Amino acid sequence: MIDNSAFSLLTQINTPEDLRQLKVEQLPQLCQELRQYIWEVLAQNPGHLASSLGVIELTVALHYVYNTPYDRLVWDVGHQAYGHKILTGRRENFHTNRKLGGVKPFPSPQESEYDTFACGHASNSISAALGMATAALQNGQEDRRVVAIIGDGAMSGGLAFEGLNNASDTPNNMLIILNDNNMSIDRAVGGMTNYLMQLQTSNLYNRLRFKLARKMTEWGWLNENRRRSILRFNNSVKALLTNQQNVFEGMNIRYIGPTNGHDVIELVRILKEIKNMKGPKLLHLHTVKGKGFKQAEENPTVWHAPGLFDADNGQRTTDNGGLQPPRFQDVFGDTLLELAEQNDKIVGVTPAMPTGCSMNTMMRAMPDRTFDVGIAEGHAVTFSAGMAKEGRMPFCNIYSSFAQRAYDNIIHDAALLNLNLCICLDRAGLVGEDGPTHHGAFDLAALRAIPGITIASPYDERELRRLMYTAQLPEKGTFVIRYPRGGGRLTDWRCPFEEIAVGTGRMMKEGEGVAIVTLGPIGNLAADAIAEYEAAHPEAKVAHYDLRFLKPLDEAMLHTIGKKFDRVITLEDGCLKGGMGSALLEFFADNGYTPKVTRLGIPDRFIEHGSVAELYDICGIDKKHILEAIEKGY
Repeated sequence: MIDNSAFSLLTQINTPEDLRQLKVEQLPQLCQELRQYIWEVLAQNPGHLASSLGVIELTVALHYVYNTPYDRLVWDVGHQAYGHKILTGRRENFHTNRKLGGVKPFPSPQESEYDTFACGHASNSISAALGMATAALQNGQEDRRVVAIIGDGAMSGGLAFEGLNNASDTPNNMLIILNDNNMSIDRAVGGMTNYLMQLQTSNLYNRLRFKLARKMTEWGWLNENRRRSILRFNNSVKALLTNQQNVFEGMNIRYIGPTNGHDVIELVRILKEIKNMKGPKLLHLHTVKGKGFKQAEENPTVWHAPGLFDADNGQRTTDNGGLQPPRFQDVFGDTLLELAEQNDKIVGVTPAMPTGCSMNTMMRAMPDRTFDVGIAEGHAVTFSAGMAKEGRMPFCNIYSSFAQRAYDNIIHDAALLNLNLCICLDRAGLVGEDGPTHHGAFDLAALRAIPGITIASPYDERELRRLMYTAQLPEKGTFVIRYPRGGGRLTDWRCPFEEIAVGTGRMMKEGEGVAIVTLGPIGNLAADAIAEYEAAHPEAKVAHYDLRFLKPLDEAMLHTIGKKFDRVITLEDGCLKGGMGSALLEFFADNGYTPKVTRLGIPDRFIEHGSVAELYDICGIDKKHILEAIEKGY
């Protein structure tokens, strides 16, 4: 339990209106209490830690200066929004964050009026905020302020640049706050990051410029057309004098900064000064991810989401329960390096997730053959396709839910040309506490409509190794392998590399009357259910088939199933609409088979957050529901 007596200011604040009653001199103490409160709660209930610690002062300053929720704060990626949640009426329930039925893992308008937009995927804040700012002007709400808060990692995403481009030419009074900590989850990469580290602008210069513009407007000397002309001229002069181009001011977006993002009193002063400034503007802040705690500052990648830890000494909790099966991502990382040592054409590509997908294993050993392209999933696929076109063999690893942003690239730039590359979709299926923005529910249904593509999912860790080996063999085309978050079941998972014939499944167990067809690691739950059912019903013999490939289907195996079984159960960790079960229904209908098919999968709704076990139960794909389906089959 948290000792609230240690948080004398924080416990007085239930809404931002309470915060605005404080004196500005009290804000540093509030920031200290808020940072400590997040640290202590997350020690007991894991979540995204380092990002929120880095924006405490900014969060307090924003709610202190702006009239939220009337004024709109648009957070880019909810990793940084824990302080925002606590200050906006969710402090007492914050201990339920990410738990089933508790506080949502990311800001959501469905939960709070202070949460203005969905922010589970990066780089959308500028576009959303621009839409809000434009609507405010069209609605006659000239007094409504709109602020987008985006990190330097998210600024590498293409959508952020599209938003900036449109903001430069659309009437609006939006403020963009660039939270520059030189990190996304792993260290931020790319030219934009290097550029931001060099930007310098005098605070005195900014204050004089703003005051002069305000006076000229009051005197009637400065209208919108003159403002733009003066801005372009001013930018040219400043670039000449400083020998430095400013990409934002080159787009007619007023640039302020950089400034210290951990000086809350100075932030309040700056925000008050620029609050009523007309036109689009960008405030550039330097912050430290994990600010306030040495462990998190020194290793922000680990402390991005550290799991359980001791709040007093910062010691992370580890599982010492003996030999454990590896995570699928680690099998991927180790296997990729093994394959790359054998095949010098293999390269690795990831959009800002080298640690999250374990491509850092190959990155350490072969830095010249691995590429972190930043938060840019569409680019990651097309970049991989370009290398494939010239004879390299890319393994492009993207989280399933993030790959949704690369759908056109997969179709247009990879599959259409039948290029040899492997797209590994990590975190496929239900991911647990990160909730609906992160569940990899739609990849099977979305991808199986694409001509010529291969879609596979391994039953276990050995199958993942064999599928990766198969994918890098010549003339395999665009090959997709999906696997879930977390670990499998095998501790002796290393095995020799063997080719798997594309489009072949396998019979895991013979049976009569009822057949269960599964795809991927969820098939292990089906095997557990079959064993339990047959132990209780010795006369029953349930068949089990591992489909292994959603595309192309093993038609010979499906003909056998269609002819032999009157009842078929399909089980998948993906959406039912258009997924694996739908593919089997289509096959049976096209070939005149009429078994009664029961489909188990993710229902046609967005699934909230909770543990994977809880969500499997809600979706009806856990062992209990599989047993019920078998019972009905008999």
